[in-house]
Amino acid sequence: MRSRRRPRRRRTRTAVLSTATCTALAATACAASGSAGAGAGDAASDASASRLSVATGTTSGIYYPVGGVMSEIINREIADTSASVEATGASVENLRLLDSGDADLAIAQGDVVYQAVHGEGEFAGEPIEAQTLMVLYPNVYHAVSLASVHNRLGLDCFSDIAGRRFSVGAPGSGNELATNLVFDALDLAPDSDISRQHLAYADTARALSDGELDAGSWVVGEGHGSLRELEASDPIHLIPLCDDERDQITRRYPFYRTHTILADTYTTVDHNVLTIALWNVVAVNPSMSEERGYELARAFYENTDAIGQVYDGGARYLTLGSLQNSPVPLHPGLTRYAEEQGFTVPDELRDPGPAADG
Repeated sequence: MRSRRRPRRRRTRTAVLSTATCTALAATACAASGSAGAGAGDAASDASASRLSVATGTTSGIYYPVGGVMSEIINREIADTSASVEATGASVENLRLLDSGDADLAIAQGDVVYQAVHGEGEFAGEPIEAQTLMVLYPNVYHAVSLASVHNRLGLDCFSDIAGRRFSVGAPGSGNELATNLVFDALDLAPDSDISRQHLAYADTARALSDGELDAGSWVVGEGHGSLRELEASDPIHLIPLCDDERDQITRRYPFYRTHTILADTYTTVDHNVLTIALWNVVAVNPSMSEERGYELARAFYENTDAIGQVYDGGARYLTLGSLQNSPVPLHPGLTRYAEEQGFTVPDELRDPGPAADG
């Protein structure tokens, strides 16, 4: 039996933005500070809430400016409501802030949201209630080699890296976590089936160019700068995840979705490459009222051009069609808006509602 929704906790919190931050986020109304005031989080208090807090990531990442634009949209489009942007440690912290009531909207990677709702990974034994209010853009799994290495070794499917020198990402990084899950789903052992190296993106690119590495992984948005820099000197080869490999991974870890890197995304790759992706989403607590969720969803989806300007590589994904990639059910307000626009919400993404007594 699914547990009954808990009343939402909220502690008073004030978001303080420096002058420099306000300048960097010129579109954001920085005068709006803090998250919503004290309240039980029920529909009545939600409807009267005038301040919302958006939990994002570090100021050097993409989440922070995306959250800044969303705050500006709220301030401009929703009457009697102001929003502020919070710089945070990103996905895991954002879900904890959402749970505690210190954030109203949390930008997070899909695997983290899935694990939070199901009480897995960082949230083992302590599930967090969350629903999707918007699906953003994918972080795409790139298995990268050089065209010259592929010509020599024949890296036609991901499993062909067995026995090769492969970088899984910096120690403890999200890149390493995602790569370890891929290995696990394919019954490969990174500590024995490859000559494993732990290198950050720039060091992986350098090692490939210097012939010290056969391949490595990038879990990034398409067109990532370090890959463009690499192919400027060495034509790259993107190693596909073949049909059976993608099926194994998505069955084992349903927060992964099949994804196609289109031809010419990279200048030295002239064909489509099949792989997997993790989708970034905006998550909210299910205690948010349907009306509040509806007005937020409508404001965001009717202003996707502004959001897309922050990260050009993600602009084409800001459509209702991307909702099918949500790792958890949609907030009822989003479902209502999507259906008004003619989008059919799959049954598995509908809010099942509170558990019955008994």
